Formats: sequence, structure tokens, C-alpha cells
Amino acid sequence: MADGTPATADATGARLIVDLDAIAENYRIIRERAPGAQVGASVKADAYGLGLAPVARTLVQAGCRTFFVATAGEGRALRTILPDAEIVVLNGPDAESVAIFREAGLTPALNSLHQIDTWRGGGIATPAWLHVDTGMNRLGLGPDEAETLFAEPDRLRGVGISTVMSHLACADESGHPMNLAQLGAFEAARTRLQALTGPVRASLANSPGVFLGPDYHFDLVRPGAALYGLEPQPGQPNPMRQTVEIYAKILQVRSVDTPMTVGYGAAHKVAGPARIATVGAGYADGYPRAAARRTGEVMHAHVAGHKVPLFGRVSMDLITIDVSELPEAVAVPGQEVELVGPNATPDSLGASAGTIGYEVLTRFGNRLHRIYRGGSA
Repeated sequence: MADGTPATADATGARLIVDLDAIAENYRIIRERAPGAQVGASVKADAYGLGLAPVARTLVQAGCRTFFVATAGEGRALRTILPDAEIVVLNGPDAESVAIFREAGLTPALNSLHQIDTWRGGGIATPAWLHVDTGMNRLGLGPDEAETLFAEPDRLRGVGISTVMSHLACADESGHPMNLAQLGAFEAARTRLQALTGPVRASLANSPGVFLGPDYHFDLVRPGAALYGLEPQPGQPNPMRQTVEIYAKILQVRSVDTPMTVGYGAAHKVAGPARIATVGAGYADGYPRAAARRTGEVMHAHVAGHKVPLFGRVSMDLITIDVSELPEAVAVPGQEVELVGPNATPDSLGASAGTIGYEVLTRFGNRLHRIYRGGSA
């Protein structure tokens, strides 16, 4: 289950296997790529859908001491698992969440003058991070707010800033001009901030940013997706170990022929004699509904090492696959089908569905029976 409890032997439905040793190895790979920096870990969204408790404990054993979540509620949940870690809440505080920060000992990323004022008004001594936007135009102090802050340093009175951060917009494209532009803007902002506060740590690189080289590493890097096996540089060999596999069972096999159709909307017309297997998993388990609908692309599953195409629309609980080319003794009820694994990564599944591996991971449904291998489950 999501807390690390293995599924029982008689559990039915699809299985999600999480390789905690692979996550630990990916942490070590990042550490080797950024030898001069501390390596934190993003565990927001239930550790990218893989289970906060087992993943966080595994990363602590691998040497991680700083963790990143999106919300104060996520931070509070993580504090019950990691009593001594630095937990940075990236969305920052508001008036309603300040009490959670205080009670759980959370560190805010201050993203605006309003959040700075909110934090100062809360009177909490916990050091804060300051997020300066350098081009993402999402969270962080934009140019106007940064200028106001530098001109009015009293706004930081009573606010201990331990770290300045920013976030790269295009780090997965190593040659994109935004990378150098953001690096320059970040260095300038750090210099101006330190003139007011004295030395502070700096953090810029996310997962792909680590692979841009040491100029981007500064004092601390913040990998997320790469820890969970997603490719940090699309189009390049993936140096990370895959961490997840999903298997579901064939429930039924039937023969079809023209002019029959398969699935909702009669969308898939049978062109000739075929055998169709129905598999017990669907979009309620996180398998993208769009995976079988992209024009010109066919997503495949794997049965006993054989590659088989999806056939018809993915529905809530079921997927249909074409097993016409498989021996009849292989494609039978009870046979397991690999939906994600060595032959189909979250990145490739995301591409087939017109999305990204990040979304695939974070959409894995609670109905999946989670089984943890290795690590600190």
C-alpha cells in the first residue's frame, strides 16, 4: 500500500512495483554529477505518486537531509516521517498556514513581498528561503518586487534568509538561451541580496539543471523527477535507473472479426480475424486514456516478452490489447501484462499520450496494489 505495506498474496487488480534501491541509486547518481553541492530531494505529490513514507525514508538512508514539498499540509505529513530533516515548502505561507509551519518546524520559500510580510508578521524564527524569479514567471519575486525589496531592506527585518533560490524554465534543453540568461539573473540577484543579509546559500538546479554542469549547481541542487527514473535530458540516453513497473492480468480473451468493433464509441473497427484480450487496469489506475487515441501512434503492452498493441479506447477499469500474434497458450486469463516496466517507461507512455512522464507518475491511482522492493520500505 502507499505506506509501504506490501500487497497481500491474494490481492486482485493491477500491481505497482516501486524499486526503492533504484531511487537510492538515482540519488547517488545525482550526487556524483554535483560533487560540490548538497543534494536535496523533491517529494511533493506523494513522492511523485510513489509513496511519501517509503521514498523519504530511503532517501534519508541515502544521505538526503533537505526535502521539498509543495504545500504546508504535505510538509506536516512529511514531518511525522522525518523529525530532523529540513523541509522546504515551495508554495510558501499564507495567513491560514503559518500555524502549520510553526507546529511542524517547516521552512517556507518566500515567493512575494506579501509572503515576506506574512512570515515576518507570524514571528517565527525558522530560517526562510527567498525565491527570486529569473524568467519562469510563475512563483518568486519578479523584477519589480525584487527591486522594491533591495530598496527597502527593512522588509527583511526579523526574517532570517538562509538560502536564495530560483527555478530554471528550459533546463531540459541544454542549448536553450534561457539557461544562461537565468543563470546571470540569479547570480546578480544573489549578489544584491548578500549585500543586505551577508552570505546565503544558493539553489538553482532542478533535475535537468544538474546536467547543465557545475555553473548551475551552487550550494544545493533540487532533483525531483530524475530521482524517480524520468529522463533529465529528453533525446539523450537516460542515466537514471527506472523505478516503477505496473502489471495487470488478462481477464478474458475473445475472437473478433470484421465488421465488429471494440470498446467505447465503436472507435476501433476490426479489419479481420483477431484475438482481443481484456486487461484489468484502466485510467482509474493512472494509465492514460489518451494512450490509445493519439493519431499515428500506437501504444504497446508486453505479454511474456511479446510486444502487443492496444486495441480500442482505454476505459476506467479495462484495457484491450491485440494478442492475435501470440501463442494461444500464452494469452490466457490470469496471464500478467506489463503496462509499465523495462519495455515501456513512464516517459515513453507519456509521449504516446501527448503528455510527460511526470504526469504519468503522479496519476498512478490508489487502487494499484503497491509493492516496495529494497530500500527502507
